[in-house]
Amino acid sequence: MSTPGGGGRPVRRRGVSPLTLRILAVNVLALLVLLAGLLYLGRYQDRLIQAETEALATEARIFASALGEGAVNRILTPPSPTGDESGERFELAPELARPMVRRLAEATATRTRLYDIDGQMLSDSRVLVGSQGRIEIRELPTPPAGDPVSRAINDLYTRLIDVVPSREGLPVYREKPGQPNPDVERALGGETAATVWRVDGAGGDPELLLTVAVPVQRYREVLGAVLLARGGGEIDRAIRSVRFDILRVFGVALLVTIALSFYLAGTIARPIRRLAQAADRLRTSHGRHAGIPDLTRRGDEIGELSGVLREMTDALWTRMDAIERFAADVAHEIKNPLTSLRSAVETAGRVRDPRHRDRLMAIIADDVQRLDRLISDISNASRIDAELSRAEAEPVDIGLLLSMLAELRQTVAETLDERVAAGTAGEESRPGPPRLIVDVPAGERLVVPGLEGRLTQVFQNLIDNALSFSPPGGLVRLTARRHGRDVRVVVSDQGPGIPEGKEDAIFDRFYTERPAGEKFGTHSGLGLSIAKQIVSAHNGSVFAKNRQVSDGTIDGADFVVTLPLL
Repeated sequence: MSTPGGGGRPVRRRGVSPLTLRILAVNVLALLVLLAGLLYLGRYQDRLIQAETEALATEARIFASALGEGAVNRILTPPSPTGDESGERFELAPELARPMVRRLAEATATRTRLYDIDGQMLSDSRVLVGSQGRIEIRELPTPPAGDPVSRAINDLYTRLIDVVPSREGLPVYREKPGQPNPDVERALGGETAATVWRVDGAGGDPELLLTVAVPVQRYREVLGAVLLARGGGEIDRAIRSVRFDILRVFGVALLVTIALSFYLAGTIARPIRRLAQAADRLRTSHGRHAGIPDLTRRGDEIGELSGVLREMTDALWTRMDAIERFAADVAHEIKNPLTSLRSAVETAGRVRDPRHRDRLMAIIADDVQRLDRLISDISNASRIDAELSRAEAEPVDIGLLLSMLAELRQTVAETLDERVAAGTAGEESRPGPPRLIVDVPAGERLVVPGLEGRLTQVFQNLIDNALSFSPPGGLVRLTARRHGRDVRVVVSDQGPGIPEGKEDAIFDRFYTERPAGEKFGTHSGLGLSIAKQIVSAHNGSVFAKNRQVSDGTIDGADFVVTLPLL
Protein backbone atom coordinates (compact mmCIF):
# COMPACT_ATOMS: atom_id res chain seq x y z
CA MET A 1 0.00 0.00 0.00
CA SER A 2 1.12 3.54 -0.65
CA THR A 3 1.57 5.97 2.18
CA PRO A 4 -0.89 8.83 2.66
CA GLY A 5 -0.29 11.60 0.24
CA GLY A 6 2.06 9.46 -1.83
CA GLY A 7 -0.30 8.96 -4.74
CA GLY A 8 0.59 6.99 -7.81
CA ARG A 9 0.85 3.26 -8.13
CA PRO A 10 2.54 1.42 -5.22
CA VAL A 11 5.24 -1.19 -5.78
CA ARG A 12 3.74 -4.62 -5.13
CA ARG A 13 5.53 -7.32 -3.14
CA ARG A 14 5.64 -10.54 -5.16
CA GLY A 15 6.73 -14.04 -4.17
CA VAL A 16 8.21 -14.83 -7.57
CA SER A 17 9.09 -12.08 -9.96
CA PRO A 18 7.31 -12.21 -13.36
CA LEU A 19 10.69 -11.45 -14.93
CA THR A 20 12.08 -14.57 -13.24
CA LEU A 21 9.24 -16.66 -14.67
CA ARG A 22 9.84 -15.25 -18.16
CA ILE A 23 13.57 -15.99 -18.04
CA LEU A 24 12.86 -19.50 -16.74
CA ALA A 25 10.23 -20.13 -19.43
CA VAL A 26 12.52 -18.97 -22.26
CA ASN A 27 15.46 -21.09 -21.10
CA VAL A 28 13.37 -24.22 -20.43
CA LEU A 29 11.51 -23.84 -23.73
CA ALA A 30 14.78 -23.77 -25.65
CA LEU A 31 15.89 -26.89 -23.78
CA LEU A 32 12.58 -28.66 -24.53
CA VAL A 33 12.89 -27.88 -28.24
CA LEU A 34 16.40 -29.38 -28.19
CA LEU A 35 15.08 -32.42 -26.32
CA ALA A 36 12.30 -32.97 -28.86
CA GLY A 37 14.83 -32.87 -31.67
CA LEU A 38 17.09 -35.37 -29.93
CA LEU A 39 14.25 -37.75 -29.03
CA TYR A 40 13.02 -37.91 -32.61
CA LEU A 41 15.88 -40.26 -33.62
CA GLY A 42 14.32 -40.93 -37.02
CA ARG A 43 17.59 -41.28 -38.91
CA TYR A 44 19.07 -43.33 -36.07
CA GLN A 45 16.15 -45.75 -36.28
CA ASP A 46 16.51 -45.98 -40.06
CA ARG A 47 20.18 -46.86 -39.73
CA LEU A 48 19.39 -49.55 -37.13
CA ILE A 49 16.69 -51.03 -39.36
CA GLN A 50 19.03 -51.01 -42.35
CA ALA A 51 21.78 -52.75 -40.38
CA GLU A 52 19.35 -55.33 -38.97
CA THR A 53 17.88 -55.98 -42.41
CA GLU A 54 21.32 -56.48 -43.95
CA ALA A 55 22.27 -58.92 -41.17
CA LEU A 56 19.00 -60.76 -41.62
CA ALA A 57 19.57 -60.98 -45.39
CA THR A 58 23.04 -62.43 -44.81
CA GLU A 59 21.57 -65.10 -42.53
CA ALA A 60 18.87 -65.86 -45.09
CA ARG A 61 21.43 -66.37 -47.85
CA ILE A 62 23.42 -68.71 -45.60
CA PHE A 63 20.25 -70.66 -44.80
CA ALA A 64 19.31 -70.81 -48.49
CA SER A 65 22.77 -72.06 -49.46
CA ALA A 66 22.71 -74.73 -46.76
CA LEU A 67 19.21 -75.90 -47.73
CA GLY A 68 20.12 -75.89 -51.42
CA GLU A 69 23.00 -78.23 -50.71
CA GLY A 70 21.71 -80.51 -47.94
CA ALA A 71 17.92 -80.62 -48.19
CA VAL A 72 17.47 -81.54 -51.89
CA ASN A 73 16.35 -84.74 -53.58
CA ARG A 74 17.77 -85.68 -56.99
CA ILE A 75 15.13 -86.98 -59.41
CA LEU A 76 16.00 -88.67 -62.71
CA THR A 77 13.75 -87.90 -65.62
CA PRO A 78 12.94 -90.69 -68.24
CA PRO A 79 13.91 -90.22 -71.90
CA SER A 80 11.43 -88.40 -74.01
CA PRO A 81 9.54 -90.11 -76.90
CA THR A 82 11.66 -88.21 -79.37
CA GLY A 83 14.70 -90.16 -78.27
CA ASP A 84 16.35 -87.52 -76.06
CA GLU A 85 18.61 -88.75 -73.32
CA SER A 86 17.31 -89.06 -69.81
CA GLY A 87 17.96 -86.06 -67.45
CA GLU A 88 17.70 -85.09 -63.82
CA ARG A 89 16.07 -82.37 -61.72
CA PHE A 90 16.11 -81.33 -58.05
CA GLU A 91 13.41 -80.61 -55.50
CA LEU A 92 13.38 -79.77 -51.78
CA ALA A 93 13.06 -82.75 -49.44
CA PRO A 94 10.73 -81.87 -46.55
CA GLU A 95 12.04 -84.66 -44.34
CA LEU A 96 15.57 -83.21 -44.68
CA ALA A 97 14.62 -79.55 -44.64
CA ARG A 98 12.55 -79.51 -41.41
CA PRO A 99 15.33 -80.55 -38.98
CA MET A 100 17.85 -78.40 -40.81
CA VAL A 101 15.58 -75.36 -40.58
CA ARG A 102 15.01 -75.99 -36.89
CA ARG A 103 18.73 -76.33 -36.15
CA LEU A 104 19.62 -73.22 -38.17
CA ALA A 105 16.88 -71.17 -36.47
CA GLU A 106 17.96 -72.23 -32.97
CA ALA A 107 21.36 -70.65 -33.50
CA THR A 108 19.95 -67.25 -34.55
CA ALA A 109 16.66 -66.93 -32.60
CA THR A 110 14.98 -66.05 -35.87
CA ARG A 111 11.72 -67.47 -37.12
CA THR A 112 12.52 -69.33 -40.33
CA ARG A 113 10.00 -70.68 -42.84
CA LEU A 114 10.68 -72.70 -45.98
CA TYR A 115 8.42 -72.64 -49.04
CA ASP A 116 8.52 -74.90 -52.11
CA ILE A 117 8.38 -73.73 -55.67
CA ASP A 118 4.58 -73.70 -55.55
CA GLY A 119 4.45 -71.39 -52.54
CA GLN A 120 3.42 -74.09 -50.07
CA MET A 121 5.10 -73.88 -46.67
CA LEU A 122 7.26 -76.91 -45.99
CA SER A 123 8.75 -75.98 -42.63
CA ASP A 124 8.36 -73.46 -39.81
CA SER A 125 10.93 -73.16 -37.02
CA ARG A 126 8.14 -72.44 -34.55
CA VAL A 127 6.15 -75.58 -35.38
CA LEU A 128 7.37 -78.98 -34.14
CA VAL A 129 5.94 -82.06 -35.85
CA GLY A 130 5.97 -85.31 -33.92
CA SER A 131 4.05 -88.54 -33.42
CA GLN A 132 1.61 -86.77 -31.12
CA GLY A 133 0.85 -84.02 -33.62
CA ARG A 134 1.98 -80.39 -34.16
CA ILE A 135 3.38 -78.09 -31.47
CA GLU A 136 3.47 -74.35 -32.18
CA ILE A 137 5.91 -72.12 -30.27
CA ARG A 138 4.83 -68.56 -29.49
CA GLU A 139 6.65 -65.78 -27.66
CA LEU A 140 4.86 -64.63 -24.53
CA PRO A 141 4.44 -60.88 -24.00
CA THR A 142 6.64 -59.23 -21.44
CA PRO A 143 4.75 -58.99 -18.15
CA PRO A 144 3.97 -55.39 -17.13
CA ALA A 145 6.01 -53.81 -14.36
CA GLY A 146 4.46 -54.07 -10.94
CA ASP A 147 5.18 -50.46 -9.97
CA PRO A 148 2.32 -48.13 -11.05
CA VAL A 149 4.80 -45.37 -11.79
CA SER A 150 6.85 -47.69 -14.00
CA ARG A 151 3.71 -48.85 -15.81
CA ALA A 152 2.69 -45.23 -16.41
CA ILE A 153 6.16 -44.40 -17.77
CA ASN A 154 6.12 -47.45 -20.05
CA ASP A 155 2.64 -46.61 -21.34
CA LEU A 156 3.73 -43.05 -22.05
CA TYR A 157 6.86 -44.23 -23.81
CA THR A 158 4.86 -46.76 -25.86
CA ARG A 159 2.60 -43.98 -27.09
CA LEU A 160 5.64 -41.83 -27.79
CA ILE A 161 7.48 -44.32 -30.00
CA ASP A 162 4.51 -44.55 -32.33
CA VAL A 163 4.64 -40.79 -32.87
CA VAL A 164 8.34 -39.93 -32.63
CA PRO A 165 9.21 -41.08 -35.24
CA SER A 166 5.82 -42.06 -36.62
CA ARG A 167 5.20 -45.69 -37.66
CA GLU A 168 1.79 -45.08 -39.15
CA GLY A 169 3.23 -45.25 -42.68
CA LEU A 170 4.53 -48.81 -42.30
CA PRO A 171 2.48 -51.69 -43.81
CA VAL A 172 0.54 -53.82 -41.32
CA TYR A 173 1.67 -57.45 -41.21
CA ARG A 174 -1.10 -60.04 -41.39
CA GLU A 175 -0.73 -63.74 -42.13
CA LYS A 176 -3.39 -65.15 -44.44
CA PRO A 177 -3.73 -68.95 -44.62
CA GLY A 178 -3.04 -70.34 -48.08
CA GLN A 179 -1.65 -67.04 -49.33
CA PRO A 180 2.15 -66.63 -49.36
CA ASN A 181 3.94 -63.57 -48.10
CA PRO A 182 4.64 -60.92 -50.80
CA ASP A 183 8.34 -61.28 -50.08
CA VAL A 184 8.11 -65.02 -50.72
CA GLU A 185 6.48 -64.43 -54.10
CA ARG A 186 9.35 -62.19 -55.11
CA ALA A 187 11.91 -64.68 -53.81
CA LEU A 188 10.31 -67.47 -55.85
CA GLY A 189 10.91 -65.25 -58.84
CA GLY A 190 14.63 -65.24 -58.11
CA GLU A 191 14.90 -61.95 -56.17
CA THR A 192 15.87 -61.11 -52.61
CA ALA A 193 13.04 -59.19 -50.90
CA ALA A 194 13.02 -57.36 -47.56
CA THR A 195 10.18 -55.46 -45.84
CA VAL A 196 9.70 -53.58 -42.54
CA TRP A 197 6.24 -54.25 -41.09
CA ARG A 198 4.11 -52.83 -38.33
CA VAL A 199 2.42 -55.32 -36.04
CA ASP A 200 0.23 -54.93 -32.99
CA GLY A 201 1.97 -56.36 -29.98
CA ALA A 202 0.62 -57.18 -26.57
CA GLY A 203 -1.95 -54.63 -25.49
CA GLY A 204 -2.14 -53.18 -28.99
CA ASP A 205 1.27 -51.52 -28.74
CA PRO A 206 2.97 -50.93 -32.13
CA GLU A 207 6.01 -53.09 -32.83
CA LEU A 208 8.39 -53.57 -35.75
CA LEU A 209 8.78 -56.78 -37.74
CA LEU A 210 11.54 -57.32 -40.31
CA THR A 211 11.19 -60.00 -43.00
CA VAL A 212 13.70 -61.11 -45.63
CA ALA A 213 12.98 -63.74 -48.32
CA VAL A 214 15.79 -65.36 -50.33
CA PRO A 215 15.42 -67.96 -53.14
CA VAL A 216 16.76 -71.49 -52.49
CA GLN A 217 18.71 -72.45 -55.57
CA ARG A 218 20.63 -75.45 -56.90
CA TYR A 219 22.72 -74.72 -59.96
CA ARG A 220 20.74 -71.48 -60.38
CA GLU A 221 17.50 -73.40 -60.42
CA VAL A 222 14.99 -71.94 -57.97
CA LEU A 223 13.72 -74.77 -55.76
CA GLY A 224 11.85 -72.67 -53.18
CA ALA A 225 12.25 -69.74 -50.84
CA VAL A 226 13.34 -69.26 -47.26
CA LEU A 227 11.68 -66.49 -45.23
CA LEU A 228 13.34 -65.08 -42.11
CA ALA A 229 11.34 -62.89 -39.72
CA ARG A 230 12.70 -61.05 -36.72
CA GLY A 231 10.98 -58.66 -34.36
CA GLY A 232 12.19 -55.11 -33.86
CA GLY A 233 12.72 -55.56 -30.15
CA GLU A 234 16.46 -55.00 -30.40
CA ILE A 235 15.88 -51.83 -32.38
CA ASP A 236 13.30 -50.58 -29.89
CA ARG A 237 15.58 -51.40 -26.97
CA ALA A 238 18.50 -49.57 -28.60
CA ILE A 239 16.35 -46.52 -29.29
CA ARG A 240 14.86 -46.75 -25.80
CA SER A 241 18.34 -46.91 -24.25
CA VAL A 242 19.50 -43.86 -26.23
CA ARG A 243 16.35 -41.95 -25.36
CA PHE A 244 16.65 -42.67 -21.65
CA ASP A 245 20.29 -41.61 -21.78
CA ILE A 246 19.14 -38.38 -23.43
CA LEU A 247 16.44 -37.96 -20.77
CA ARG A 248 19.01 -38.41 -18.01
CA VAL A 249 21.23 -35.76 -19.57
CA PHE A 250 18.13 -33.61 -20.04
CA GLY A 251 17.24 -33.98 -16.37
CA VAL A 252 20.69 -32.79 -15.32
CA ALA A 253 20.62 -29.99 -17.90
CA LEU A 254 17.14 -28.99 -16.73
CA LEU A 255 18.29 -28.68 -13.13
CA VAL A 256 21.32 -26.65 -14.21
CA THR A 257 19.13 -24.48 -16.48
CA ILE A 258 16.65 -23.80 -13.67
CA ALA A 259 19.45 -22.95 -11.25
CA LEU A 260 21.16 -20.65 -13.78
CA SER A 261 17.80 -19.08 -14.68
CA PHE A 262 17.11 -18.24 -11.06
CA TYR A 263 20.66 -16.92 -10.71
CA LEU A 264 20.31 -14.81 -13.87
CA ALA A 265 16.89 -13.59 -12.80
CA GLY A 266 18.31 -12.78 -9.39
CA THR A 267 21.05 -10.66 -10.89
CA ILE A 268 18.45 -8.79 -12.95
CA ALA A 269 15.10 -8.90 -11.16
CA ARG A 270 16.26 -8.36 -7.57
CA PRO A 271 18.36 -5.24 -8.31
CA ILE A 272 15.56 -3.78 -10.43
CA ARG A 273 13.10 -4.50 -7.62
CA ARG A 274 15.46 -2.81 -5.15
CA LEU A 275 15.66 0.22 -7.41
CA ALA A 276 11.86 0.29 -7.82
CA GLN A 277 11.30 0.03 -4.06
CA ALA A 278 13.89 2.72 -3.38
CA ALA A 279 12.24 4.99 -5.95
CA ASP A 280 8.86 4.30 -4.34
CA ARG A 281 10.22 5.14 -0.87
CA LEU A 282 11.75 8.28 -2.32
CA ARG A 283 8.37 9.21 -3.83
CA THR A 284 6.36 8.60 -0.66
CA SER A 285 8.83 9.80 1.98
CA HIS A 286 8.83 13.31 3.36
CA GLY A 287 12.57 13.59 3.86
CA ARG A 288 15.81 12.91 2.06
CA HIS A 289 16.87 9.87 4.07
CA ALA A 290 15.64 7.50 1.32
CA GLY A 291 18.24 7.09 -1.39
CA ILE A 292 18.83 5.01 -4.52
CA PRO A 293 21.13 1.98 -3.98
CA ASP A 294 24.56 2.35 -5.54
CA LEU A 295 24.97 -0.55 -8.00
CA THR A 296 27.47 1.10 -10.31
CA ARG A 297 30.17 -1.43 -9.36
CA ARG A 298 28.29 -4.07 -11.37
CA GLY A 299 29.58 -2.50 -14.59
CA ASP A 300 26.47 -3.45 -16.59
CA GLU A 301 23.23 -1.81 -17.72
CA ILE A 302 21.63 -2.15 -14.27
CA GLY A 303 24.67 -0.41 -12.78
CA GLU A 304 24.26 2.35 -15.36
CA LEU A 305 20.55 2.58 -14.46
CA SER A 306 21.44 2.88 -10.78
CA GLY A 307 23.95 5.63 -11.53
CA VAL A 308 21.50 7.51 -13.74
CA LEU A 309 18.76 7.25 -11.09
CA ARG A 310 21.13 8.53 -8.41
CA GLU A 311 22.19 11.43 -10.62
CA MET A 312 18.56 12.12 -11.47
CA THR A 313 17.68 12.11 -7.76
CA ASP A 314 20.53 14.49 -6.97
CA ALA A 315 19.46 16.75 -9.84
CA LEU A 316 15.88 16.62 -8.55
CA TRP A 317 16.91 17.65 -5.04
CA THR A 318 19.14 20.35 -6.51
CA ARG A 319 16.23 21.61 -8.60
CA MET A 320 13.93 21.58 -5.57
CA ASP A 321 16.52 23.46 -3.51
CA ALA A 322 16.84 25.99 -6.32
CA ILE A 323 13.07 26.40 -6.48
CA GLU A 324 12.90 26.90 -2.71
CA ARG A 325 15.70 29.46 -2.81
CA PHE A 326 14.10 31.17 -5.79
CA ALA A 327 10.76 31.37 -3.99
CA ALA A 328 12.45 32.79 -0.88
CA ASP A 329 14.40 35.31 -2.96
CA VAL A 330 11.27 36.33 -4.86
CA ALA A 331 9.34 36.81 -1.62
CA HIS A 332 12.18 38.89 -0.19
CA GLU A 333 12.55 41.06 -3.29
CA ILE A 334 8.81 41.65 -3.63
CA LYS A 335 8.47 42.44 0.05
CA ASN A 336 10.77 45.49 -0.16
CA PRO A 337 8.75 47.50 -2.76
CA LEU A 338 5.49 46.34 -1.15
CA THR A 339 6.66 47.64 2.22
CA SER A 340 7.66 50.96 0.65
CA LEU A 341 4.37 51.11 -1.24
CA ARG A 342 2.31 50.36 1.87
CA SER A 343 4.14 53.02 3.88
CA ALA A 344 3.65 55.61 1.14
CA VAL A 345 -0.07 54.80 0.81
CA GLU A 346 -0.65 55.02 4.58
CA THR A 347 1.26 58.30 4.77
CA ALA A 348 -0.55 59.85 1.78
CA GLY A 349 -3.88 59.71 3.62
CA ARG A 350 -2.58 61.87 6.44
CA VAL A 351 -0.59 64.44 4.41
CA ARG A 352 -2.35 67.76 3.70
CA ASP A 353 0.43 69.51 1.86
CA PRO A 354 -0.07 69.02 -1.94
CA ARG A 355 3.69 69.04 -2.58
CA HIS A 356 4.30 66.24 -0.11
CA ARG A 357 1.32 64.32 -1.50
CA ASP A 358 2.70 64.64 -5.04
CA ARG A 359 6.06 63.37 -3.84
CA LEU A 360 4.43 60.34 -2.18
CA MET A 361 2.47 59.63 -5.35
CA ALA A 362 5.74 59.69 -7.34
CA ILE A 363 7.21 57.16 -4.86
CA ILE A 364 4.12 54.99 -5.25
CA ALA A 365 4.42 55.14 -9.05
CA ASP A 366 8.13 54.20 -8.86
CA ASP A 367 7.37 51.24 -6.56
CA VAL A 368 4.57 50.01 -8.80
CA GLN A 369 6.87 50.25 -11.83
CA ARG A 370 9.58 48.43 -9.89
CA LEU A 371 7.11 45.66 -8.95
CA ASP A 372 5.95 45.33 -12.55
CA ARG A 373 9.53 45.06 -13.82
CA LEU A 374 10.43 42.60 -11.05
CA ILE A 375 7.44 40.37 -11.72
CA SER A 376 8.12 40.41 -15.48
CA ASP A 377 11.75 39.36 -14.95
CA ILE A 378 10.71 36.64 -12.47
CA SER A 379 8.15 35.29 -14.93
CA ASN A 380 10.75 35.29 -17.70
CA ALA A 381 13.26 33.45 -15.50
CA SER A 382 10.71 30.81 -14.43
CA ARG A 383 9.84 29.99 -18.06
CA ILE A 384 13.41 29.45 -19.19
CA ASP A 385 13.84 25.89 -17.84
CA ALA A 386 10.55 24.71 -19.33
CA GLU A 387 11.35 26.24 -22.71
CA LEU A 388 14.89 24.85 -22.81
CA SER A 389 13.64 21.34 -21.95
CA ARG A 390 11.01 21.32 -24.74
CA ALA A 391 12.68 23.15 -27.62
CA GLU A 392 14.92 21.44 -30.17
CA ALA A 393 18.46 22.77 -30.58
CA GLU A 394 19.39 24.27 -33.95
CA PRO A 395 22.71 25.44 -35.43
CA VAL A 396 23.49 29.03 -34.35
CA ASP A 397 26.32 31.05 -35.94
CA ILE A 398 27.86 32.99 -33.05
CA GLY A 399 29.84 35.34 -35.32
CA LEU A 400 26.73 36.29 -37.28
CA LEU A 401 24.72 36.68 -34.06
CA LEU A 402 27.25 39.08 -32.51
CA SER A 403 27.49 41.11 -35.72
CA MET A 404 23.70 41.40 -35.86
CA LEU A 405 23.49 42.60 -32.24
CA ALA A 406 26.28 45.14 -32.80
CA GLU A 407 24.62 46.47 -35.94
CA LEU A 408 21.28 46.78 -34.13
CA ARG A 409 22.90 48.63 -31.22
CA GLN A 410 24.75 50.93 -33.61
CA THR A 411 21.53 51.82 -35.44
CA VAL A 412 19.77 52.64 -32.15
CA ALA A 413 22.75 54.67 -30.94
CA GLU A 414 22.89 56.70 -34.16
CA THR A 415 19.18 57.47 -33.92
CA LEU A 416 19.56 58.67 -30.33
CA ASP A 417 22.58 60.78 -31.30
CA GLU A 418 20.54 62.53 -34.00
CA ARG A 419 17.74 63.29 -31.55
CA VAL A 420 20.18 64.57 -28.93
CA ALA A 421 21.99 66.69 -31.52
CA ALA A 422 18.70 68.23 -32.69
CA GLY A 423 17.66 69.04 -29.12
CA THR A 424 20.98 70.52 -28.04
CA ALA A 425 21.83 72.61 -31.10
CA GLY A 426 24.20 75.44 -30.21
CA GLU A 427 25.23 73.87 -26.89
CA GLU A 428 28.65 72.54 -26.07
CA SER A 429 29.12 69.05 -27.49
CA ARG A 430 29.22 66.18 -25.02
CA PRO A 431 30.71 62.68 -25.45
CA GLY A 432 28.29 60.16 -26.92
CA PRO A 433 27.37 56.68 -25.63
CA PRO A 434 29.92 53.86 -25.57
CA ARG A 435 30.80 52.34 -28.92
CA LEU A 436 30.40 48.62 -29.71
CA ILE A 437 33.05 46.72 -31.73
CA VAL A 438 32.85 43.08 -32.91
CA ASP A 439 36.09 41.14 -33.42
CA VAL A 440 35.37 37.83 -35.22
CA PRO A 441 37.94 36.13 -37.54
CA ALA A 442 36.83 36.36 -41.14
CA GLY A 443 35.76 33.09 -42.71
CA GLU A 444 35.91 31.10 -39.47
CA ARG A 445 32.87 28.94 -38.79
CA LEU A 446 31.73 29.37 -35.17
CA VAL A 447 28.47 27.38 -35.06
CA VAL A 448 27.02 25.96 -31.84
CA PRO A 449 23.87 23.90 -31.19
CA GLY A 450 21.27 25.83 -29.25
CA LEU A 451 18.27 28.14 -29.22
CA GLU A 452 19.03 31.32 -31.09
CA GLY A 453 16.49 33.40 -29.17
CA ARG A 454 17.89 32.46 -25.77
CA LEU A 455 21.52 32.87 -26.84
CA THR A 456 20.59 36.29 -28.18
CA GLN A 457 19.15 37.08 -24.74
CA VAL A 458 22.45 36.05 -23.09
CA PHE A 459 24.59 38.37 -25.19
CA GLN A 460 22.02 41.17 -24.98
CA ASN A 461 22.16 41.01 -21.18
CA LEU A 462 25.97 41.01 -21.21
CA ILE A 463 26.11 43.88 -23.72
CA ASP A 464 23.57 45.90 -21.71
CA ASN A 465 25.58 45.30 -18.56
CA ALA A 466 28.84 46.34 -20.29
CA LEU A 467 27.28 49.47 -21.81
CA SER A 468 25.79 50.54 -18.48
CA PHE A 469 29.20 50.38 -16.73
CA SER A 470 31.29 51.88 -19.57
CA PRO A 471 31.83 55.66 -19.48
CA PRO A 472 30.42 57.95 -22.22
CA GLY A 473 32.53 57.68 -25.33
CA GLY A 474 34.01 54.40 -24.03
CA LEU A 475 34.45 51.14 -25.90
CA VAL A 476 32.74 47.73 -25.54
CA ARG A 477 34.45 44.94 -27.49
CA LEU A 478 32.89 41.60 -28.49
CA THR A 479 35.58 39.01 -29.29
CA ALA A 480 34.85 35.44 -30.54
CA ARG A 481 37.55 32.83 -30.99
CA ARG A 482 37.75 29.06 -31.43
CA HIS A 483 39.15 27.45 -28.28
CA GLY A 484 39.70 23.72 -28.86
CA ARG A 485 36.28 22.18 -29.38
CA ASP A 486 34.54 25.26 -27.97
CA VAL A 487 33.93 28.83 -28.97
CA ARG A 488 34.89 31.51 -26.47
CA VAL A 489 33.12 34.88 -26.54
CA VAL A 490 34.53 37.74 -24.42
CA VAL A 491 32.48 40.87 -23.69
CA SER A 492 34.92 43.58 -22.51
CA ASP A 493 33.95 46.96 -21.06
CA GLN A 494 35.91 49.98 -19.74
CA GLY A 495 34.04 50.32 -16.48
CA PRO A 496 35.31 50.40 -12.90
CA GLY A 497 35.49 46.58 -12.78
CA ILE A 498 33.97 44.09 -10.39
CA PRO A 499 34.29 44.58 -6.63
CA GLU A 500 36.91 42.26 -5.19
CA GLY A 501 35.47 38.88 -4.16
CA LYS A 502 32.20 39.44 -6.05
CA GLU A 503 33.18 37.75 -9.33
CA ASP A 504 30.81 34.81 -8.61
CA ALA A 505 28.19 36.68 -6.59
CA ILE A 506 27.24 38.94 -9.50
CA PHE A 507 25.58 35.91 -11.14
CA ASP A 508 23.31 35.27 -8.14
CA ARG A 509 19.63 36.12 -8.35
CA PHE A 510 18.64 39.67 -7.40
CA TYR A 511 22.25 40.72 -6.85
CA THR A 512 22.70 44.34 -7.90
CA GLU A 513 25.88 46.36 -8.08
CA ARG A 514 25.06 49.42 -10.18
CA PRO A 515 27.18 52.45 -11.21
CA ALA A 516 27.10 55.53 -8.98
CA GLY A 517 24.31 57.96 -9.80
CA GLU A 518 21.99 55.35 -11.37
CA LYS A 519 18.43 55.49 -10.07
CA PHE A 520 17.62 52.78 -7.55
CA GLY A 521 15.25 49.99 -8.67
CA THR A 522 15.82 50.30 -12.40
CA HIS A 523 17.29 46.76 -12.48
CA SER A 524 15.90 43.57 -10.89
CA GLY A 525 19.26 41.81 -10.55
CA LEU A 526 18.16 38.84 -12.70
CA GLY A 527 19.93 39.64 -15.98
CA LEU A 528 23.25 37.94 -15.27
CA SER A 529 21.53 35.10 -13.40
CA ILE A 530 19.32 34.39 -16.41
CA ALA A 531 22.36 34.54 -18.71
CA LYS A 532 24.19 31.93 -16.60
CA GLN A 533 21.09 29.75 -16.48
CA ILE A 534 20.78 29.76 -20.29
CA VAL A 535 24.50 29.12 -20.86
CA SER A 536 24.46 26.18 -18.40
CA ALA A 537 21.47 24.68 -20.23
CA HIS A 538 23.58 24.83 -23.44
CA ASN A 539 26.38 22.83 -21.70
CA GLY A 540 28.53 25.94 -21.53
CA SER A 541 30.02 28.16 -18.83
CA VAL A 542 30.26 31.86 -18.04
CA PHE A 543 32.50 33.74 -15.63
CA ALA A 544 33.71 37.28 -15.06
CA LYS A 545 37.10 38.78 -14.23
CA ASN A 546 38.74 42.17 -13.99
CA ARG A 547 41.16 43.33 -16.65
CA GLN A 548 44.30 44.96 -15.35
CA VAL A 549 46.94 47.03 -17.12
CA SER A 550 50.68 46.91 -16.53
CA ASP A 551 50.63 49.22 -13.47
CA GLY A 552 48.02 47.02 -11.77
CA THR A 553 45.08 49.35 -12.18
CA ILE A 554 41.73 47.97 -13.34
CA ASP A 555 40.82 48.79 -16.93
CA GLY A 556 37.37 47.21 -17.00
CA ALA A 557 35.82 43.76 -16.75
CA ASP A 558 35.68 40.77 -19.07
CA PHE A 559 32.67 38.43 -19.22
CA VAL A 560 33.73 35.13 -20.82
CA VAL A 561 31.15 32.75 -22.33
CA THR A 562 32.23 29.28 -23.52
CA LEU A 563 29.92 27.12 -25.66
CA PRO A 564 30.60 23.73 -27.34
CA LEU A 565 30.92 23.84 -31.10
CA LEU A 566 28.65 21.82 -33.37
